[in-house]
Amino acid sequence: SGNYYNQGEIRKKELEQSCCVLGIPASDVTVIDHRDLPDDPSVEWDTQLLATLVLKHIEAKNINLVVTFDAGGVSGHANHVSLHTAVRYSVCSLLWVPPWGCRVLVLESVNLFRKYISFLDVLISCLLPRDALFILTEEETEQAKRAMRCHHSQLLWFRQLYLLFSRYLVVNSLRLL
Repeated sequence: SGNYYNQGEIRKKELEQSCCVLGIPASDVTVIDHRDLPDDPSVEWDTQLLATLVLKHIEAKNINLVVTFDAGGVSGHANHVSLHTAVRYSVCSLLWVPPWGCRVLVLESVNLFRKYISFLDVLISCLLPRDALFILTEEETEQAKRAMRCHHSQLLWFRQLYLLFSRYLVVNSLRLL
């Protein structure tokens, strides 16, 4: 629920505001508030528990595409890495029997240099192998920045730099899981 620093309720509201900017209705936003899944960058979540919760959500919402982090979690955040591990576990185990043809894309983590060269990474990303490449227009990049700015409680100095220089606001390369 984003309750690190006891800001869960604030962060839930910020998430809804951010999704609104992106055109995602609040009715399509699900926040899982589970005592065994604390928002903590140093805690690895239980793979089976998380896999079960994710699969229940996929089935309940009839989801046909999941986009998640890769094994590096983009920032190395333990919760992000745990999510990748749980989704990978689901796909590679008997838990994953998707009759609806759900596919999984994982967002590529890149090195620190590439992460902060903004639009210059488009050239590099175009040359490297990947299964999907999303290049945002200037308008889409500005929309993504507006959405990120809704997360006031998380906009520390380094995230301000992220808004200015991150390649993830311009280009995202993904691989099929």
